[in-house]
Amino acid sequence: MTQKIELHEGALEVMEAAQFADTTAVSHAVRFDGELCTGCGLCEAFCPMEVIAMEDGRPVAVAEEACWGCETCSGQCPAHAIRIEATARAAADADGPCAPPLDAATCERYREWAAVLREVLGLRWHPVAVSLIRAGEPLPDVPLPEERLRFCQALMAARRGRALMMPVNRHACPDGTSILGLAPIPKKLASGELYILFHKLDSVEAARRMVAERPSLPPRSVRATVTCPLDAPRCTAEVVAVVGTPEQMMWLSMATSYYTGHRHDFHASGYNAQCVETTLIPLTSGEINISFGCYGCRASSDVDDSLMMMGIPVTLMDDVVRGLRELGRRAIPQSRDKVYLPPF
Repeated sequence: MTQKIELHEGALEVMEAAQFADTTAVSHAVRFDGELCTGCGLCEAFCPMEVIAMEDGRPVAVAEEACWGCETCSGQCPAHAIRIEATARAAADADGPCAPPLDAATCERYREWAAVLREVLGLRWHPVAVSLIRAGEPLPDVPLPEERLRFCQALMAARRGRALMMPVNRHACPDGTSILGLAPIPKKLASGELYILFHKLDSVEAARRMVAERPSLPPRSVRATVTCPLDAPRCTAEVVAVVGTPEQMMWLSMATSYYTGHRHDFHASGYNAQCVETTLIPLTSGEINISFGCYGCRASSDVDDSLMMMGIPVTLMDDVVRGLRELGRRAIPQSRDKVYLPPF
């Protein structure tokens, strides 16, 4: 049974970059190419964890232990003079007993859902089962990535068949990590400063409003995220994420309404797509939600410009699958056959 999650309201807990670093099993080395570097200072400005400082006109990694490997600095460097090297030591963050494996009946149920989604919709890749392991709960037996990844990257890896569990020391995106309740938000993000540097919003006021209006979970309320193919589940799913074309999202929306006729109120903004729109909103609202993607997930994953996303609470999946089966009997094949298109 899905555990109720309360959204984080009121003042945001902000953590200094040095405090943000934990005794992580993955560390990073920040390498600067002195011949290419122009000393522009963009790496210092864009680093959300304040790892880099300018000294005598050159960037220096002054807090390398705080680096998350998000590669924002290297991505924003106009001279491509920065390289982030991970020193991976794949040690699981698993104190205490491991969670029991998922029971056979639930596994079979998830596989059936996945089969219907893939066959009726014609999905190229797997639907993804998303779970949040709460603080104090045992961790399931799911492999950890050797390097830090963004949550959206882990979701896309699951879409291609790879199961991954990521405690805070495997998450690379400070923004998504704070949204999902694994850690406090860094002050450069809470202040809106980074969004202005990225030219994603017009003003600090607009950036702060965006941060304030998006849902987030209380810091450290979540121990790890788990993403895996829905047909190869490792633990109880809470949200099923589907990546597909707008037409496929249309049928999913109709399938959810098949027995009720309910019209949906979707919440999408182009900011924090996978963490907020595909995961947290469905999880906390109990309703499906769409996402057009965001800057981060499109810049750091294989999501191309033909795709969008939907998050479906597991509590709705039985009705969604039943409705999709019915739509697949006539409506979907007829629509795809263009039965009403005049013979021009």
